Formats: sequence, C-alpha cells, structure tokens
Amino acid sequence: MKQIASRISIYSADTFGVCSALYELGGLCVMHDASGCNSTYNTHDEPRWYDFDSMVYISGISEMEAIMGDDQKFIDDIIYTAKELNPKFIALAGTPIPTMIGTDFKAIANIVENETKIPTFGFNTTGMNSYVSGAYKTFEALSKRFLKRNDKESRAEKSRVNILGATPLDFSINNSIKSTVDLLKENDFDVISTWAMGSTLEDIKDAGNADVNLVISYSGMGAAKYMYEKFNIPYIVGTPFGKEFAKKIVVDLKEAIITKENKISYINRKIDKNPQITIIGESIMSESLAYAISTEKNKTVNVISTLETDKNLLLEGDKLKIYEDDIEKELKNSKIIIADPLYRPICPLDSNFISLPHEGFSGRIYRDEIPNLINKSL
Repeated sequence: MKQIASRISIYSADTFGVCSALYELGGLCVMHDASGCNSTYNTHDEPRWYDFDSMVYISGISEMEAIMGDDQKFIDDIIYTAKELNPKFIALAGTPIPTMIGTDFKAIANIVENETKIPTFGFNTTGMNSYVSGAYKTFEALSKRFLKRNDKESRAEKSRVNILGATPLDFSINNSIKSTVDLLKENDFDVISTWAMGSTLEDIKDAGNADVNLVISYSGMGAAKYMYEKFNIPYIVGTPFGKEFAKKIVVDLKEAIITKENKISYINRKIDKNPQITIIGESIMSESLAYAISTEKNKTVNVISTLETDKNLLLEGDKLKIYEDDIEKELKNSKIIIADPLYRPICPLDSNFISLPHEGFSGRIYRDEIPNLINKSL
C-alpha cells in the first residue's frame, strides 16, 4: 500500500520515457498495450505531438492474445508496418499487461530485426517505473548500438560536446535546451548532439567523437558512463541554471577535457541541517537549482529527489524519497518549498510554496508556466 499516491500525481511512466527519448530520431516506437497508453502519452506528456511527426504506435493487444500469450500477431504487425514506413530503427516498449504475461521483448526484437534488417530494440519497461528509468535505458542502448569513435579525425578547432538527458518530460519546450546549446556555443564549444531534442540520429551517431559530455538530467547518465568507459570521454554533471552556476559548468567542462576526469559540478554546494529552502524533483536538475540559489541568493537549500537516481548524485542531507508518505514526512518542517504545484497537498499549511511545474509530473496542466532558468539570473 505504500506505493499508493492518494493526494499527489505520479510521474510519467518508463514506457513514455522510451518514446520521449526517441521521438525526434526517425524510428518506429511501439507500446505493447491494449489501447490507453498512447493516448495518455500524446495527450499529457508529449508537447511535440501536434507539431512534430513521429512514428509512435500502440500494438492493441487483445484479451485473448494476452491470455494465450500469442506474440505472433504483435511480431507480424511490427514487421508489416516497418516495411511500409521504413524507419531508421524500431523500439518496442512494455506496459503492465505484457509484464504480467512475461513478454520477452529482447527475443521479439531479435526476430523483428532478423526479418526486417532494421536495428531493433526491446525494452522491458513495465509502466510501473518513472520516465527517468525508460529514458536512461534508451539513451544507454542508443550509445551501445550506434556509437563509434573516429580516432583518425583531425583535431577540431573548438572543443566538442554532447548534451545528454534532454527530453520534454524534464525541460518541456520552453527553449531551455536551445539556451543550453547557445551557452556552450558562446563559450567556444561545438555541440555535436543533444540527446535527444533538436538532433537527428546521424548527430547521435557522431557523439563518440566528442571531447566531453554534459549530463543535464539523470536520463543521460547511462550514455555518459558508457562513453567514458568505451571512448574515455569525460562527463560533467549539472544543469546550467542561473548565471553563476552556468559559468561554473563551462569552466568544469573545459577542465575535464584536459584532466579526463568526471565531475559533479554542484558537489561543493553549501549544506545545512536546517535549510531555508527545500526543492522537490529530479536529482540532477534539483541539485543544480539548489546550487544556483545557494550561490546567487545566499540561501541554504536541500533536495528531495523523487525519481530514480544514483545516490552519489545527492549531497549529504539530501534524500531519495519516491513514495507520497515518505515525501510528506520529509516536508513536515520545511519553511519554503519549491516544487510542481501538484505537490502542494502534502506540504505543511504554514510553508511558503513556490510553484515550479514539471512536465513529467503535472503534464500539460501548467506547461505555459514552466520557466526557462538556463543561464538566467534567479
């Protein structure tokens, strides 16, 4: 019963994280479900749906197919559709129904790829984890499947960088990603690719030639770790919120190219047992905002990460709390709270609540109110 949320929303599902991560890359994405998942995704969680064409489909699994464990119709439909549309890749994502009947997505992906000769991914998503889990697996899988490094390539005049972890579920479509790209270009970086908003699959494939990676949300950590292990490309962790923190990230990126060492940019933020401000949200973005506020406003801040993350990305005193009851207990003494408006029902009545909408939590409801905080004075 602890997993039940009775007063607050829940985050977008891992299945949607897969689709969001791949939306702009020219692939065929298929959610294996009866019907409802795709309408929930495109209605609430995908702001690009009406302006940017993408091949995102639902399989329409029937009750009898689920009972009998019949995967053949699913396979045949994918193969037929792929031959008609000729996508650059195919991605299959699970939901609660195939999870309950034990669908083997990796095996189905192998069958589909052998038949179509199109790269095919099978993601064992369940619909029970958050979008972060799905996007993390997706970006990691893309890096393992498509990336190569051209060591014979001549040295570029500018340092080359990838931006990892960009989806509208975290950054909406308020020009935050464009502002991040502009910040790097203004500081003499050549942005090879942005995973995965504003870049093509061909851009993504060239990412192995970067000098450094910037991880702006936890969704990008899997790809960053792989590129470091495979190609020795160091990564910097941090979202460039605020003017001062944006400057620090730029400095850290340039240092990492020389030292080849990974770094969490916000690691030296001042902490306090009784902070003035509490931020609720995704780990890297929340920690980055906490650093920016601490630096520019001279306030003590702590973070409650409510999504999957590595604990080493949280500072001492910060908490990983995913369930409603646990979050509410952590908030009982909080004075100022920065969070999505749908967290308000579990915040103390005497706290000062500052609204910071998050697309992956409240969907389209507050989309027009989501601010672009990249490289802006707070």
